[in-house]
Order: sequence, then C-alpha cells, then structure tokens
Amino acid sequence: MAATFTGEDRRYRAALFAVVAINATMFLVETLAGHLAGSRALQADALDFLGDSLTYGLTLWAVGRSARTRATAALVKGASLSLMGLWVLGSTLWSVFVLGTPRAELMGGVGFLALAANLGSVLLLMRWRDGDANVRSVWLCSRNDAIGNLAVIAAAGAVALTASAWPDLVVAGAMAALFLHSSTRILLQARGELRETATGSAAVRVVRG
Repeated sequence: MAATFTGEDRRYRAALFAVVAINATMFLVETLAGHLAGSRALQADALDFLGDSLTYGLTLWAVGRSARTRATAALVKGASLSLMGLWVLGSTLWSVFVLGTPRAELMGGVGFLALAANLGSVLLLMRWRDGDANVRSVWLCSRNDAIGNLAVIAAAGAVALTASAWPDLVVAGAMAALFLHSSTRILLQARGELRETATGSAAVRVVRG
C-alpha cells in the first residue's frame, strides 16, 4: 500500500503559499462587496475565504510534524469549519426576518471573480487532493469554495429575476450545510488518525516493555 501523502513536498508548500495569498485577497474583496451588495451569500463566501486562509496557514505549519500533531491540526480546522457553518446558518435565519433585496449585479460580478480565484486554487492543489486529514482538509475547502461560488452566481441570477432576497438566503443556508458536512468528514478522518497514532504508540511501548 502506498504511503499516505503528508504534505512534505516543496512544490506542495509553494502551491499552498500561493493559495493562501489568493484567499486572503478574496476575503477582503468579498467582505467589502458583500457589505455594499447587502448579500448574505457573498458575506458567507467571504468568511469561507478567511477560514481557508487560516486553514492553509495551519496546514503549512503542521507539514513535517508528527502524525499526532497533523491530526490535531486537522481537528482544529474541522472544528473551526463547523463554527463558520453554524455562524452562517444563524445569520441566515436571522436575515429571514429582516429581508432586504441584495444587488444582483454586484453579487454576480464578484461571484465570477471569486470563482476564477478558486478554480485557480483548485488547479494548483489538484495533484495533492488525497492525503492525510491535514492535506485532505485543504482539498475539501478548495472544492467547497468553487461550489459556493457557482451557487452565489446562480443566486444572483435568481435575485435579478425574482427581485427577492430569498435565493440569496437559500444559497447562504446551503453553504452553511456544506461547511458542516465537510467539517464532519475532516473531524472523522482526524479522529481516526489520532486513534491510529495512539494504537501505534501503545504497541511500541509494549514491544519496548
């Protein structure tokens, strides 16, 4: 069986540095655009860009460290993704009672820009989409971003057609569900890897004893 990729590759680190820069820039762009457009979907996507920047930075820090440290870092990332999902879900539910129609043209334009940024990130990371929980969490976040951008663009079109805020809120809720689904997968894989490291450590102690 081939060894699980743990991120110890100079090219992988260089790709991650580039993706961190892309995500940090788009967080600033979408935060401003989401406020100007009054779009919950854009604001949710901006928060996702921020979370990804922090996630990728933590991934870079964990590369080359022990299996337990990498799995623990993945647990932290999974937990933070869960918190983001819950925040987006809560803010979306709150917005249901304070509806305001977002600016569809700004939503769509920024959505296309974010999609281009995320597709670039996906292409940079494509060859390393499989690996341990620390590496896999990066791929899942990148994939989520591209899906979220397509959803924002679709929501912008629906808002323009219906002159209603509901498409925007539905997409924001769907993005929250995607965050929670991905965080569950990351947490489960990380917990499994922690159990494996604990079992391996116990076996080593038995042999040495």
